[in-house]
This record gives sequence, structure tokens and C-alpha cells, in this order.
Amino acid sequence: MPNRERPNEPQPYKASRDELMQFYKDMLLIRRFEEKAGQLYGLGLIGGFCHLYIGQEAVAVGLQSALSDKDSVITGYRDHGHMLLCGIPPKDVMAELTGRQAGISKGKGGSMHMFSVEHKFYGGHGIVGAQVSLGTGLGFAHKYRGDGGVCLAYFGDGAANQGQVYESFNMAELWKLPVIFVIENNQYAMGTSVNRASAEDQLYRRGESFRIPGIQVDGMDVLAARGAAEEALAWVRAGKGPIILEMKTYRYRGHSMSDPAKYRSREEVQSVRDKSDPIEHVKKLLEAEGVKEDELKKLEAEIRKTVGEAADFAESTPEPEPQELYTDVLVETY
Repeated sequence: MPNRERPNEPQPYKASRDELMQFYKDMLLIRRFEEKAGQLYGLGLIGGFCHLYIGQEAVAVGLQSALSDKDSVITGYRDHGHMLLCGIPPKDVMAELTGRQAGISKGKGGSMHMFSVEHKFYGGHGIVGAQVSLGTGLGFAHKYRGDGGVCLAYFGDGAANQGQVYESFNMAELWKLPVIFVIENNQYAMGTSVNRASAEDQLYRRGESFRIPGIQVDGMDVLAARGAAEEALAWVRAGKGPIILEMKTYRYRGHSMSDPAKYRSREEVQSVRDKSDPIEHVKKLLEAEGVKEDELKKLEAEIRKTVGEAADFAESTPEPEPQELYTDVLVETY
């Protein structure tokens, strides 16, 4: 509506050389971590479902780099990258993927259900869209406590059609809750293109009937993502209620490790990789800043070593004791 206040149009973030290096490092860590997780899954060391974040790295890196330690994060089951950015050590995440006692959730969460209150990461969630309602609850908790925190609640284009999402939007706007609803639109949900599944495929408009403003963002550009995060946080922290960020992104792999992704061509995936890869984009910016190839190669070697060590740890550390099945089921013992 023209007479309704709207957030400012976000501008790409002006990153210093050091910040650009950090973005590059964070995105590269997620990518190498996910590639390794894919390998371990292929070897049978990771069971159940496993959804990789390859291609989407700029979204979480750009947004979460703007958060403070008061803020909380919640997402769906494509959650490994978000966890790493919350400061959880790669070996603790990888050990969780392989179901080991040393994992961040003692090996009981696995790929889709990891959690760390200590790091203000409130979970990957296997039920599609469930995290939107829970994220709204986290926003309510921030407001109720007056702690100045904001909840970043991620969900995908597929979850955007869930009924509970709209109930959450309504409540969040009525109570002016500090929530940033992030739609990671990777175009294909579980395997159906967004324009075949959504009558309104411009997902940033999904909050209009609730008076929640939305912004569409290039989710393949970490500087665009960070710029959008700055505007969204300014809006929410000013007490103006929730906001929607639709991050237009793309996943290179299938929905999960068991998805052959036959609903799109190899040429399409390759074309996105060639034109819009988020890591290559930042690499070019760094080279323009005078960062030498040797420096980037050294960084790559360090990240590969970290990920390799995480994988070795995850393979060799013990599985939970059988009695672990009975812990954390109830809050108290009865």
C-alpha cells in the first residue's frame, strides 16, 4: 500500500577487505563441509535424510553476519550451514551427522534435528514449516523478556504454502514481534518448481494481507544479503513488527541426498554455477582488492584440513550408550 510505511530499499553492503575475507571463508567452509557430508552419506556413515546447502551459502552467511549475540536462529532441515555460522565447531556438527555421542545433540538429532540453546540455534526442524510457528514464539520470548533480540526464522519456498505460516504471520504482526521471516527460495521446494506450486510466486508479497512488508533479495550475492539484513534488523529493532525477506537462491544438489533431481536439466544447474556462484563472486571481489591467489589457496587448504579433521573425528568417536535413549525425553525424572 502506498500510504503504509515501508522499510528502505536495501543497498549492497560495503564490506571491508577483512569482512570480504570472512564472508569468503564462511561460505567456503559451508561448501566443503557439505561436500564432505555428501561423501560420508554415500559411504553409509550418515543415515536417514541429509539435505545439503550447496549453492545457497550466501543467504545464511550474509544474514547471520549481521546478527548480535542477543539474536536467535531457527530453520528447517537444511540446517548444517546455519549451525556452523552460529559458532558451533564443525566436528560437533559432523559428529551429530554420524550419530555420535560427541555430536552437538549427543547423536540423537542427526542431520535434521540438531539444536543448541547455548549458541541460540533453536533447531533444524523436520516438519515442513513448523519452525515458522516456533520462530514466532522465539520472537515473542524476545519481546516478553525485553532482551532486544530478534529471531531469524528461515523456511523454504515449499513451506511458504503451509497454513501455519499464515497463522504465524498474523500473530507476529498483531503483536509486533521481532521476527525476520526468511524465505530461502531455491526455486524447487521438494521437486516442483515454485511457479507450478504457488499461485503468487513472488513470495516476498506473501505478508501483504497481514501488513507485513516484504523485500526480494538476490540470495546468490552475499553483499546483497547482508545489506538486506541491515534494513530488516533496523525495521524490526525499531519495534515496527516482522518483515519478510525472500532470498532468491538456488541449490546445486537435489532436495536431499536421495533425490536424483530429474525435474531440471544438468545444463540449468551448470548455467547457474557459471553465472551466479556466490563463492566465485566474492573471490573476484577479493582479487580486485589485491588478494593473491596464494593467499586464497592457503585458506582453502586450512578449510579442507578443518573439514577433514571433523570427518575423521565423526567417524572415530563412539556412538551413544544405550541408556542415552532415556535422557532428555522429559524435563524432570519421574
